[in-house]
Amino acid sequence: MTSKPTIRDVRTADFEQWQTLWAGYNAFYKRVGPTAVSDEVTRTTWARFFDAYEPVHALVAESDGRLLGLVHYIYHRNTTMLGPACYLQDLFTAPDARGHGVGRALIEAVYDRAAAAGSPRVYWNTQENNATARKLYDQVADLTDFLLYRKTL
Repeated sequence: MTSKPTIRDVRTADFEQWQTLWAGYNAFYKRVGPTAVSDEVTRTTWARFFDAYEPVHALVAESDGRLLGLVHYIYHRNTTMLGPACYLQDLFTAPDARGHGVGRALIEAVYDRAAAAGSPRVYWNTQENNATARKLYDQVADLTDFLLYRKTL
């Protein structure tokens, strides 16, 4: 990485580089084989970023024409606040870009976007054993005592 990354909205021309990062993110979470994210889901997710009616957004970190990371976030209603909650759903940086502030810059960009949208809260989940990411998360947010339950239908 030769220059400080620029954090910006994803562009349609970014698809190939974004898809490489997206594949890395899904591989990290072992979404391969029968649990892989389908091409249909990938293409639909990509299209949502450019649909003004969708609450799904994407930012990327770019340096010297190369995408180094991605973050996806979603706004939704909440029963305990007036403004929309912001769920930071996906965060991933290229392995060779880790430790250079890319993840922090992406999170802070989501904070800025959420504040501008009137959101009083940004939140996310990570795996308990994701120790490397949790070192950063412990610096930029507060760990809550909530547990995640899920039922696949």
